[in-house]
Amino acid sequence: MTSISAQMLVVFISLLLVLPGVEAVEAGDAIALLLGVVLSITGICACLGVYARKRNGQM
Repeated sequence: MTSISAQMLVVFISLLLVLPGVEAVEAGDAIALLLGVVLSITGICACLGVYARKRNGQM
């Protein structure tokens, strides 16, 4: 039985091999990607904070 991390690594590598390479990335695409990543991480952290406060009985 393989570990979860090994299975996720196999899935990640297989996805990278299937996806085509990016030929050209414009500045707008790069800014949109970075903004999306930052907003996603911020949203995940906010949700984790709300969950932690509810779990500790502070809300």
